Amino acid sequence: MSTKPKNDPVVKSTIVRMDKSGSVVTQSDKIAVEEPLEIRIGNEPFVVTMRTPGNDEELAVGFLASEGIISNRSQIKKLSQCATSPTPENTVRIDLATGMDLEGIKSNRLGAIAASCGVCGKTSIDLIHSQFPRIDSKIEIARNSLLQLPDRLRASQNVFDQTGGLHSAGIFDIEGNLLFQREDVGRHNALDKVIGHAFLNDLWPLKNHVLMVSGRVAFEIMQKALPARIAIVAAVSAPSSLAISFALENGQTLVGFLRQQSFNIYSHPQRISR
Repeated sequence: MSTKPKNDPVVKSTIVRMDKSGSVVTQSDKIAVEEPLEIRIGNEPFVVTMRTPGNDEELAVGFLASEGIISNRSQIKKLSQCATSPTPENTVRIDLATGMDLEGIKSNRLGAIAASCGVCGKTSIDLIHSQFPRIDSKIEIARNSLLQLPDRLRASQNVFDQTGGLHSAGIFDIEGNLLFQREDVGRHNALDKVIGHAFLNDLWPLKNHVLMVSGRVAFEIMQKALPARIAIVAAVSAPSSLAISFALENGQTLVGFLRQQSFNIYSHPQRISR
């Protein structure tokens, strides 16, 4: 049995804990919440994603920005919960500025997505390339600054501390200072939340920043970093082969296995200085 207030990222659940000796204890535990969020454009359903509640407007805006649907703040007329939804706390309505091609937006979607999605509705990698140019950035981050990112990101993960069940994405400046981070059950959702925060707070695009993610790097992380113009992406774990090839082709520096003493650079190493 579990209970939680509406839109809370953590639920309390009664569990049975057993250790190797066979000892059994019934106790309360904290679990990361996963619930659907419906994103609507106007009053029309657009996409559904499974997410951890919190920063939902940022998630919705970040999703549209990373899909190339919006590119500046003036294109958003209004953000709100949808009063006509049976669960308004799990719905974000985005009213776009007059003159935007709503039919064209809908035609580029493949339908509902889930937290484990890969391409997130893109019909092909060629479509991504046609929308967003290759990154040609001269920014650099020093090796010693880069090595500090994992500990700084980990120290900010408050919900992970309670549950052990969330991914995190953080935006850093090139001196290695954490500017903001978000957590979510889906790694791509955590990234959309930081992208949405930047978009809504006049920090867009993130061309002078570094992205750090708490897990592995699959294709969708690099794909979403491209419209945000993030030139350096780092992770504590491994990248996939498609993430590496995408980074190489699109001018993105990709760092993996970033730990306390070392890291691997998979593409465009010139942005990491000694």
